[in-house]
Amino acid sequence: MAASRLTSRRRQDQGSKWVRIAMAVLATVGVIDTGSITLKRWGLLGNLTCPMGADGCDKVLNSPWGTLLQGDGFSVPLSFAGLLAYLAVLIMALVPLLPGLSENRGDLARRTWWGLFAVSLGMAVFSLVLVGLMVFKIQAFCFFCALSATLSVLLLILSVAGGGWDDPSKLFFRGFLLALAVLLGSLIWASVLDPERPDAPVTGAGAPPLVTTESTPAKVALAEHLTASGAVMYSAYWCPHCHEQKEAFGKEAAKKLTVIECAADGQNNQRALCESKKIEGFPTWEINGKLDSGVKPLKVLARLSGFKGETNF
Repeated sequence: MAASRLTSRRRQDQGSKWVRIAMAVLATVGVIDTGSITLKRWGLLGNLTCPMGADGCDKVLNSPWGTLLQGDGFSVPLSFAGLLAYLAVLIMALVPLLPGLSENRGDLARRTWWGLFAVSLGMAVFSLVLVGLMVFKIQAFCFFCALSATLSVLLLILSVAGGGWDDPSKLFFRGFLLALAVLLGSLIWASVLDPERPDAPVTGAGAPPLVTTESTPAKVALAEHLTASGAVMYSAYWCPHCHEQKEAFGKEAAKKLTVIECAADGQNNQRALCESKKIEGFPTWEINGKLDSGVKPLKVLARLSGFKGETNF
């Protein structure tokens, strides 16, 4: 009995070396994936070639859920949090394999297996919530987002399979509590950022004026088409012509547009992205990869974007 427990304990202390290496490889892919998205959002990297169409990636990454934190002159995309998580997995997977740790290797391995399990579980649960948002709310497909979700689930499976756990009941109990906490937090976060929630309008310094006109079904359909096709309106909160363009859509339709705030002191601004696009006037529309500045009649926007619906705006 004692020998059996000792063997099990040693197995948990060390775990599987090859599983650690596999997790390090997957985490490296995740670092490249999320790092590329982060650099693109910061305007430090050119356009990414998104398999199965770039429009879906742009729509997902520019959605309200694509940004973790915004302030005056800076923006932290959600992908940056993923980058940090993958770096944590990479470090925890490799550190116990480094030479010169013979005395503390067992304790370090045991602690890092718990860390690998906790981080990968949190990533997997949060990624599944993001996939749900992508499918049901944003209604677009982003290859890079789907890849990150797949990597997170694979990392979770490997952390469970390779840890050599001597008490699976403790593992699953703690995992259940952590998964529940992450799930609840993720759902609350998603609901707070939902632009369609019945909430008070955004006001205060750096906020654009409220749109007051009513939208027709045709205007709402055009706005949804523009967003679905990846069209973006670059705006500044103080710009009267930008407000004029939104008023042309009406308040219901304007909420469905992808509007990028370019003013450095504007709320939720993405100044770096605007500078990378060399935006010089407002509003500027980006439709099918082409920039076109100035207020556009809705029929012109319909023609430029290939809108096939009712044009009696």
